[in-house]
Amino acid sequence: MPLSPPVRRQHLHTRKVTCQGFYRDDGLFDIEGRITDEKTYEHANEWRGPLGPGDLVHDMSIRLTLDHRFTIVDVEAVTDSSPYRICSDITPNFKALKGVTIGAGWRKKTLEILGGIKGCTHLVELLGPLGTTI
Repeated sequence: MPLSPPVRRQHLHTRKVTCQGFYRDDGLFDIEGRITDEKTYEHANEWRGPLGPGDLVHDMSIRLTLDHRFTIVDVEAVTDSSPYRICSDITPNFKALKGVTIGAGWRKKTLEILGGIKGCTHLVELLGPLGTTI
């Protein structure tokens, strides 16, 4: 059943989360996720300057490479667009997920490893749907 019709409103923001799974020729799996945020109006950004309607406020991706037991053997995280310069400095920290197995306790483990200032809120948030995609 769809949502009921809304009251008259103005569209302001769109967040898209995309997750895809792949079987590799070498027998491993790649799970890739991307999160984007865009506004429908111009707004100021201290680091990047004015952002126009449709400019991506966030554009961040993660690739987890897993073995047949869902143990992470490699990680790549990138930040192509963000509202702060420091956001892309955090991406190497995601390599700390190597050796972690996706399963029970996945969310708790990711927060232990990458919570707070150790990780990026948006990329850590993306790990949840990646875990359920596998």
